Amino acid sequence: MKVIVIGGGAAGFFAAINIAEKHPNYQVTILEKSSKLLAKVKVSGGGRCNVTNARTKPSELVPFYPRGNKKLHPLFKKFSSSDMVAWLNQRGVETKAEGDLRMFPVTDDSQTIIDCFLKEAKKHGVTIQQNEALTQLEQRDGEWMVHTKATTYNADKVIVATGSSTATWKLLENLELELTDLVPSLFTFNITDSRLQDLQGISFDHAQVKVTGTKLEESGPLLITHWGLSGPAVLKLSSRGAYKLAEKKYQFDILINFTGTLKSDEIRTRIMEYAAANPKRKVINYPLFELPKRFWERVTSHCEIGAETPFMELSKKHLNKLVEELGQGRYEVDGKSTFKEEFVTAGGIKLSEVDLSTFECKRFPNLYLAGEVLDIDALTGGFNFQACWSAGWVISKCI
Repeated sequence: MKVIVIGGGAAGFFAAINIAEKHPNYQVTILEKSSKLLAKVKVSGGGRCNVTNARTKPSELVPFYPRGNKKLHPLFKKFSSSDMVAWLNQRGVETKAEGDLRMFPVTDDSQTIIDCFLKEAKKHGVTIQQNEALTQLEQRDGEWMVHTKATTYNADKVIVATGSSTATWKLLENLELELTDLVPSLFTFNITDSRLQDLQGISFDHAQVKVTGTKLEESGPLLITHWGLSGPAVLKLSSRGAYKLAEKKYQFDILINFTGTLKSDEIRTRIMEYAAANPKRKVINYPLFELPKRFWERVTSHCEIGAETPFMELSKKHLNKLVEELGQGRYEVDGKSTFKEEFVTAGGIKLSEVDLSTFECKRFPNLYLAGEVLDIDALTGGFNFQACWSAGWVISKCI
């Protein structure tokens, strides 16, 4: 049996390893178009590899998939995040969960995951061909012909797991598989605003971000960057709102609550209580709500609160402005930024084209699709990888 896996990423590698382990006599080959293997694994989590999430129940996982959602519930019953942790542990890779339930190898090094996969691939005889870009895929008399720029491979079964690949989607469309609209997901917001200028690197442990005029709202850590805003709160918002924000051509306003969940009245009350207890303290020197000092200084300056102004001299006008800036600061987003290696696309081959119990194409026997090539994507937090691991596992059990 010849099995060709197109794509040397997470889903492809995981499927190939498990197929080869299950069927030692099969010829399993991975075709990767570039010279890089497991590129997204390498850069994930800032180079630490956010390999999965500590949420283990299918019902806990599916809400984090804007595209896929409840349809993935049976998939995670077959292979959940706890199964992936066990799979890695059995191969000598220990993992850890952080406070936000993201999971990483204890080494905090993505190379640990890559080395594990490469070792397992070699152990089970998986052939890896790099710099082999797919140019055509066709089925002849029940056998698949996989054409690349260099040669043609014959295969009994083909797994397409190329991730966000415009070229692959076009080839699959040539087979008349239906494709949804494709838009970016998991991107950061470009913002040019004096309130953020030169504050890159400052972060907030918990903030709420809302897109004005919509129901889109997310919370979580927030980060000021050279180009605007990033962090889990923004990335989650960009994922859930991928299509809506694309319609707006990435031009929209956001409201930010830098205090987390406090309402305007609560913010006002806390400031007034602090002022009553510390009337002579200068406002600029005492950040409230555990906000970073440099940001507090910038906000108070923006509110035209003088550097020498003590809390007891805060005018009603200044107080109102400060409450607004902290609880509903309005910022204009003018574009997006994506990290090429971690780029995620919302959309792909429609899930109706595959049998989600096997990931085999309904109209093309022995053709399987996995990973981002399908209309499945998730919020940040290890969920995209988990969808890859689960699909790869299910495919390996069906081949």
